[in-house]
Amino acid sequence: MTNNNKGWLVPIAFANIYILWGLTFIAISFGLNGFPPFILSGFRFITAGLLLFGYLRARGERANSFVNWRKNAITGILILTGGTGLVGWGEQFVSASEAAIAIATGPFWFIAIDRKNWKKYFTDTWIPIGLLLGFTGLILFLSASVSPDSVHSNTVASDRIIAFVVLALSSIAWVLGSLYSKNNPSSHSTFMNISQQLISAGVVALLIALFKNEWSKFSLSAIPQSAWTGLIYLIFFGSILAYLSYIWLLSVKPAALVSTHTYINPIVTVLAGIFAGNEMINGQQLIGLFVILTGVLLTNATRYFSLSNRSKVKFRRTVRVFIKMGKPYQYNT
Repeated sequence: MTNNNKGWLVPIAFANIYILWGLTFIAISFGLNGFPPFILSGFRFITAGLLLFGYLRARGERANSFVNWRKNAITGILILTGGTGLVGWGEQFVSASEAAIAIATGPFWFIAIDRKNWKKYFTDTWIPIGLLLGFTGLILFLSASVSPDSVHSNTVASDRIIAFVVLALSSIAWVLGSLYSKNNPSSHSTFMNISQQLISAGVVALLIALFKNEWSKFSLSAIPQSAWTGLIYLIFFGSILAYLSYIWLLSVKPAALVSTHTYINPIVTVLAGIFAGNEMINGQQLIGLFVILTGVLLTNATRYFSLSNRSKVKFRRTVRVFIKMGKPYQYNT
């Protein structure tokens, strides 16, 4: 089938990465009601990976290359065990909404780490502006999240600070894995690569759980139904359906367009947290979210919009006017 015949799949795939991925943060919080974080991640990844791997092998696809397994293991450990598994650990101390907002800063880390493209990034006026704006939004968000009058003041502030640091590390791990995958492509099919990444990530997550002594505090009989529901959602909707949609969209649509899920996921998580997860964020956190997403948008502005040089100059002048308007009036004495 041609891409034209599959055009109806595009909006469905976008809905998957916008909504299903946004809801995974809530699903993780439900899963943590019964599963320790790395056991939850391990079960999620290894089950999804084995299901996909078994399906592909049943169709006759081969996967006997050690080199490809090694490449996919490195990618999976960085992106999934590190990038996603650490989110589960962080959500022990912060809400799903806060975790989603913190992860929204991922594009900033990508620019910071992708050093060989710094010259290209920083010759674009919008990227430094977006980075500065995003950093400002992050400071606003974090200062509100760890303040004594935070809506989650029942959690120790030091634990919350550590959790936000871990969430930043998870974003960095995701970027490192993405860059490694880009520079060290595997020769397997995309779906086989994903299955191997999931299996490798699941094995490592379960080993981390063993090292952290999570198994000694774990009992299958004590897991509530809500935690099982969270795990099932993460396996089938987060790790299979949404992830496959994301990879497929990258093959048929521009990467900048596909990356718009960065803006939608935190909004979906915040709304779901309010209506289903009984989570709240305060006004300053909401402002921080808006400023962060605006910064992310600006870092990708030239990829989303083809602005003429004249339009860019007019926009910069407008920004300067608003900055001047926002400054307090100085009276002459």
